[in-house]
Amino acid sequence: MKRCPLLRNEEKSFRELFFDVPFYRSNEAKNSDAMKKNYQKELDLVLAKLAETGERPRLLLHSCCAPCSSYVIEYLSRYFQIIVLYYNPNIFPAEEYSFRSAEEERFIREFSENLRRKENVWEPDIEFMSTEYHPEEFYEAVRGLEAFPEGGKRCEACFRLRLRRAAQTAKEIHADYFTTTLSISPLKSAELLNTIGEETAAEYGVPYLLSDFKKKGGYLRSVELSREYSMYRQDYCGCVFSREERRR
Repeated sequence: MKRCPLLRNEEKSFRELFFDVPFYRSNEAKNSDAMKKNYQKELDLVLAKLAETGERPRLLLHSCCAPCSSYVIEYLSRYFQIIVLYYNPNIFPAEEYSFRSAEEERFIREFSENLRRKENVWEPDIEFMSTEYHPEEFYEAVRGLEAFPEGGKRCEACFRLRLRRAAQTAKEIHADYFTTTLSISPLKSAELLNTIGEETAAEYGVPYLLSDFKKKGGYLRSVELSREYSMYRQDYCGCVFSREERRR
């Protein structure tokens, strides 16, 4: 595992060389925005194109925790150079934030080492970035929304905060895409996350990798990997509000 290097400049980004449009989209999605998108099929199209060309673009992957990232990293690391970003100022308390960050780094290291021991598999290229703990950013983002239940407007504001930082970081490090592990949760709306992702992509000029990682047994696989790597699995989403709801 590598930690993310200093920012670099490139003459042309992968997306300029590889696609004629900001990111590859199916004709069905272009012709009918009124129809509900199948985000897994959208992702399948991108991955099929990458498999055909052999290219491995840089993906900034926002991760909420190691268990949720496990399947996503296993799934995407054969197609992308992955920079895992751990930015979650919603986490409470500070000790929990540090523990989840360390657990993420441990999983990436052990997963990469295990993959390298196997024959006839892809070579992992996974870097890790963790930000300092600034919970005030979360409290500012959700001010006035504290009383909303889990899964409501407070969570949406939290998603926007984290995806905006992911997009900003992706732009700074010249990543070709960004996305988040959050859609792997059966309790989180892939439609909402992808909508926020696309809006943020337009704001920062970095394509959002459409996805719904709970599909194809993704959530169940993340549970299996959590057991395999003896991961800590928290019993609340992360913020103080979700913890209190859980304990009622």
